[in-house]
Amino acid sequence: MPEAVKKPRPEFRNIGIAQLGGYRLPLAGKVSILHRLSGGLMFLLLPFALYLFEQSLTSEISFASLKAFFGHVIVKLIVLVLAWAFTFHFFAGLRFLLADTHRFVNKEGGRNTATVVLVASTLVTIVIALKLFGVF
Repeated sequence: MPEAVKKPRPEFRNIGIAQLGGYRLPLAGKVSILHRLSGGLMFLLLPFALYLFEQSLTSEISFASLKAFFGHVIVKLIVLVLAWAFTFHFFAGLRFLLADTHRFVNKEGGRNTATVVLVASTLVTIVIALKLFGVF
């Protein structure tokens, strides 16, 4: 009886920096990376946010100057990025809490919850942008 020919198992090696451009990450993986980035961004800007909060409570004059500072378009864009980071991190955190309870941990569930996170955070950020720029 002829012996079956065994194919060599494929080798999966670590990805190099040069290969990152061609690597396709699934949507759930992108959401995971963005969750970490948004959390890091909020963590790094926490002292600045606390300083601004302290300035808003110091006196009426410091509140008025802070209000004028937030009237600039560049500052509004920075606040909008922080709002996106917060909303994205919030919805992605809910997604990971669901995963911790063993819900939606299959491939399709991961893709669906990642889509919900992206859509929900985008919609909430758009509403915040409309309010921030005075549309309503």
